Amino acid sequence: MTREHLPDRRLTTSFDFAVNRLRFTCSYSRFADGRVAKIFLQNHKPASQANVNAREAAIAASLALQFGCPLETLKHAMLREENGGASGPLGAVLDIIAAEQGRAP
Repeated sequence: MTREHLPDRRLTTSFDFAVNRLRFTCSYSRFADGRVAKIFLQNHKPASQANVNAREAAIAASLALQFGCPLETLKHAMLREENGGASGPLGAVLDIIAAEQGRAP
């Protein structure tokens, strides 16, 4: 497998969201063909373990995406609550991005 790299300059989409009463910001970029390629996550408390965990999860997800793992595969691998909602911030982000893709023309 070969890692697919993004251009240095690219469009990025950002949004804020909350999981388990913690606030996060997500930014993500896409390859030219529309596939999600890179995810950045951060918590509102920069020195917290929640921030470290979210940032590391986003790095691992970005690497998986760049090596060809489909977003849907990552989304379905995330931990879920009994109601089907994401347990953590990366799962929430993947759900939000997938929902946006589903609304795209």
